[in-house]
Amino acid sequence: QIGGRQDVERPPILQRMNDRAFHLAQANFSRGLGLIGSSVMDPFVALLEQINSLADRSPGFVWRLQTADGDATAIRVFDDPLIIFNMSVWETIESLHEYVYSSAHVVPLRKRRDWFEKIETPASVLWWIPAGHTPTVEEAVERFGFLTTAGPTAEAFTFAKPFPSPADVSGAQLRPLAGCGS
Repeated sequence: QIGGRQDVERPPILQRMNDRAFHLAQANFSRGLGLIGSSVMDPFVALLEQINSLADRSPGFVWRLQTADGDATAIRVFDDPLIIFNMSVWETIESLHEYVYSSAHVVPLRKRRDWFEKIETPASVLWWIPAGHTPTVEEAVERFGFLTTAGPTAEAFTFAKPFPSPADVSGAQLRPLAGCGS
């Protein structure tokens, strides 16, 4: 499914490190109602710099996929030019959840149907990576495959069905985080 993917130089994770053995990687995609640069997508694009800057400053943020333009809208992961792909790394699942659902990020999230189609397959995936590892687009596509075929597992999961870090010796599945569907 990675047709027409644009190669992106992946800088090492240097922004924020901590003493955790694992960090949380996340990837998501949306299918736009138009191409980037079209009038229907302009209001979304106008918010990108502000929302990306908020992520960069958020507690627990480690890294995000971006081109020299400062966002990932030019990165083509799938053959469909309407699909916008995003990927980032966070110290904990709680820090990502706080950014997604309790910060100003929630404003464009609530308006997403103004710019994006409803997708029937999983449109976001979470997985644990060794701290200091920069995930690749190929890894993300593989994790989407795991999630789509097997449902949430320790290899690929969602906020609604999270799994603990491999450093957590209990190995138990976590409870869904507040505000997440099943």
